[in-house]
Amino acid sequence: MSMLRKISAFILAVPVLVAATIPAPAFASTVPSSEQRRDQSVAEIRAVIQAQQEAWNRGDIDGFMNGYARSKSTIFVSEDTVTRGWQTVRDRYKKKYSDRARMGTLKFSDLEIMPLSADSAVALGRWKLKRAKDQPHGRFSLIFRKTADGWRIVHDHTSAAAPPR
Repeated sequence: MSMLRKISAFILAVPVLVAATIPAPAFASTVPSSEQRRDQSVAEIRAVIQAQQEAWNRGDIDGFMNGYARSKSTIFVSEDTVTRGWQTVRDRYKKKYSDRARMGTLKFSDLEIMPLSADSAVALGRWKLKRAKDQPHGRFSLIFRKTADGWRIVHDHTSAAAPPR
């Protein structure tokens, strides 16, 4: 091989060798991992539940209802009753908790949030109302879906503990 060909081959090889040592583009590191996406989803769902608690404690049922998907397929199960549709669920809350005394102060606790996929999750927890005459409490399980409006409850199954005797 002539000296000219060796120099030409070297000149062509240098950019390839240099390119191989350059780190991946910065944008590659900004793509969140599946664990980061999971953590983000859990944080967003916790924020929805926290916002519901805060709205309830302001006496704002409509604000509380922002946590639910505004859909006819939204389901709320309590006692032996299934309520279907966002508006129907809202009407139920407005009727059952018609004033601040009936609403009391709400506290959610023992939250466990389990993502099922990129756009669905289950949340399990406890609820407790503090009112002048009683302190009803119980458990809930919520199915969340990621919608165009963010994470929203599409199915709520809430049970109340038996009152003390």
